[in-house]
Amino acid sequence: MPRLYRLSRLKEHRERRGLSQHELTKLSDVSRPTIARLETTDTRAKPETARKLAKALKVRSEDLYW
Repeated sequence: MPRLYRLSRLKEHRERRGLSQHELTKLSDVSRPTIARLETTDTRAKPETARKLAKALKVRSEDLYW
């Protein structure tokens, strides 16, 4: 079973880049409902999802965790 990560700084990095959830969806190929859940709940992301979001935001995956 893959390790799951809580992306507690996802919203911070998205807003810093001036992106909407919809724009991040287009850049990352992660659905908007998934992004919304990751930002507003204790939902945890699979490593592949974290990598996609980090790449779209031009940060390291680890930067989204803390």
